[in-house]
Amino acid sequence: MRLFIVDGYNVLHAGSPYRELMRSDIDTARARLVGDVAAFVGGEDRAIVVFDGATNPSSDGSPHELGELTVVFSPFGRDADSVIESIVNDRRGTGVQMVVVTSDQVTQWVTVGVDVTRRSSAEFLSDLAEETVDRSEHSTGPGGRSTIGDRLDLETRDALARWARGQTP
Repeated sequence: MRLFIVDGYNVLHAGSPYRELMRSDIDTARARLVGDVAAFVGGEDRAIVVFDGATNPSSDGSPHELGELTVVFSPFGRDADSVIESIVNDRRGTGVQMVVVTSDQVTQWVTVGVDVTRRSSAEFLSDLAEETVDRSEHSTGPGGRSTIGDRLDLETRDALARWARGQTP
């Protein structure tokens, strides 16, 4: 099993398709990223997507479980990078192979080690795009493309938006 620890906003700002969507609808961009990561890690792998909630006084840092995926908005006053570093430190030596997804060089250097590899946000976007193509080739959905992000129901999208604002889901 691998555990992907993803710096959510870092990936959203890294490039298409999320960066363009962020300009018009941040809630949908977050939901799409969460859905894409969930589809990417399916099976034995797991993921934690960490969004920065440091400037949101309502954010308490509580994890929200969505199957094999966990979404965390860092607590008020604490940035996503420090949460990612804590997650890695808490799991070191447990036998879990971790993949830290961020383009923040300090976080990369602090977290890398025997049981931790790193992927830049751009590399991870490439991984997600390749996975989407693979899913599309085997999809029977309308238009030949069906991702988990496309299938997130309104309730889940709303919950993600409330978590981002630090409200109870």
